[in-house]
Amino acid sequence: MELDAKIPSGPIDKKWDKHRFELKLVNPANKRKYTILVVGTGLAGGSAAATLAELGYDVECFCFQDSPRRAHSIAAQGGINAAKNYQNDGDSVYRLFYDTVKGGDFRAREANVYRLAQVSVNIIDQCVAQGVPFAREYGGTLANRSFGGAQVSRTFYARGQTGQQLLLGAYSALNRQIARGKVKMHYRSEMLDLVLVDGHARGIITRDLVSGKISRWAGDAVVLASGGYGNVFYLSTNAKGSNVTASYRCYKRGAGFANPCFTQIHPTCIPVSGGYQSKLTLMSESLRNDGRVWVPRDKGDVAKKPGQISEGERYYYLEERYPSFGNLVPRDVASRAAKKVCDEGYGVGVELDGVRNAVYLDFAEAISRDGRDAISDRYGNLFDMYERITGESPYEVPMRIYPAVHYTMGGLWVNYNLMSNIPGLHVLGEANFSDHGANRLGASALMQGLADGYFVIPYTIGHYLATQHAGDVSPDHPAFDEVESEVRGRIDKLVNLQGDVPVDEFHRRLGRIMWDYCGMGRNAEGLEHALQAIPALREEFWAKARVPGGSASELNPWLEKAGRVADFLEFAELLCHDALYRDESCGGHFREEHQTEEGEAVRRDDVFCHGAVWGYKGVGHKPELNKEPLSFEYVKLTTRSYK
Repeated sequence: MELDAKIPSGPIDKKWDKHRFELKLVNPANKRKYTILVVGTGLAGGSAAATLAELGYDVECFCFQDSPRRAHSIAAQGGINAAKNYQNDGDSVYRLFYDTVKGGDFRAREANVYRLAQVSVNIIDQCVAQGVPFAREYGGTLANRSFGGAQVSRTFYARGQTGQQLLLGAYSALNRQIARGKVKMHYRSEMLDLVLVDGHARGIITRDLVSGKISRWAGDAVVLASGGYGNVFYLSTNAKGSNVTASYRCYKRGAGFANPCFTQIHPTCIPVSGGYQSKLTLMSESLRNDGRVWVPRDKGDVAKKPGQISEGERYYYLEERYPSFGNLVPRDVASRAAKKVCDEGYGVGVELDGVRNAVYLDFAEAISRDGRDAISDRYGNLFDMYERITGESPYEVPMRIYPAVHYTMGGLWVNYNLMSNIPGLHVLGEANFSDHGANRLGASALMQGLADGYFVIPYTIGHYLATQHAGDVSPDHPAFDEVESEVRGRIDKLVNLQGDVPVDEFHRRLGRIMWDYCGMGRNAEGLEHALQAIPALREEFWAKARVPGGSASELNPWLEKAGRVADFLEFAELLCHDALYRDESCGGHFREEHQTEEGEAVRRDDVFCHGAVWGYKGVGHKPELNKEPLSFEYVKLTTRSYK
């Protein structure tokens, strides 16, 4: 596997400008000759499809939802980062770059991260022009708030529904191109495989989720923006439909999968309340601006109501352990700290299996200081959501929160041009691995998705088309015959599963294995156990699972689910191989063998200062390891400290 990152030469603040000038261009008259397939319509895919069509390309765009408005980007709550420095508090492009590299525990490419910080300032202007209703100060200027891992306020927001508002902005741009005829939108269509012609990505195979029809689509390039794989853990903050299938099928066609063990645990989620749950609900990290995190100092008080515990009997553990950042430490640090106090017996809330897995997020001081109306203006819809789910008002009693799987920093490997090692296959947003290292800073997911779609891929895909285009290909090409045959064979195998165990049960059991042995804490013994348990569960799935309906030629949600779970049952093994290989702690990947006496992560830069990029070698076979070395010229390798 060749891993040429194509990082431009020159000073870091000049790389992107220099690179854009050196990229080959497609002239406007020729753009209309090219067709680009865009898979996914979240912030990355929707913005990419709209922008590419605006440039003149013909775009075929696919989503498995009934509308692009339902992409999981809509669930992002707290905000989007940009180095505008409106607060005049010391922010800059370089500081955002520095915070992102440090926050990712030095496991991301400097060049990609700096570019992300650079274009962040353009994103806000783009979205304001689209009418995104960002919060504003009294005088009309855009408001900012803080997020974890930063000591400046650089996060733009629309109460607690920033993702929804940004997605509506991208959706409006996409609709304009649909009306112009430059984008053909394919709803309820799931990508099931990638088609290569002469080694280039030239098409996809999809299934219509309503009619069951299998279709072939040929294009001059493929843009994959299908999101992350957090649902491999079953319980996560992701939408239930979120899955790894599109990315994993590209991996099986030869695309490198980088750092799959870098999964993020979000510290601010509503805790599990019972075994009946199928997903978890996120409470925005923005709440940590005004909420104070605490547990009782005395284990004997954990069953008391929070109002019965006096101020002196409360342990504000983040503020005490990390005085410089307090409640705004990065997500991985806050999550491990919450797990630590709960494991030690200081957790609160509902007792499940003998453990209370929750801590308090308390707004009493903020309400007293700023008034209830001010807090409602900032977080009102989040407070309403919490009350609807728990029956408790955060205005009256503290929220109960606990960490949960939220985001995946790993993904398909891409170079500086956002192209995978398969020529023509470009990967955007959470589906790629490029910008966040081992831990994503809060409010950076929306930033990366829109940066990739609006400001990076429109330049870089033209260079591919102008220099490496492999000639005209139609869906009648023999390569499509072979891939479609494989897709149909896989579907037939799933439809004929007539065991007596629901598919959901296998997903739930897989999630338990992953959470227990490859979740917030990982060790060699547990990972070895998982690598034995996952193949056994996969074998049981193919022997005992049941897919009702009996047909693939009609609407069959059980078939959809079965295909995704089957991919998770293979992908989980890859994730555990990566976690076992990376014998260090960094960011969201915490190997218990490598920690300080205070429970902080210990990196091993002499051995693991690289991206681990895996190549497919067959189901049940250990994947092939490839390495992309990482160098740090501008942000020196140091031990992270937020104290």
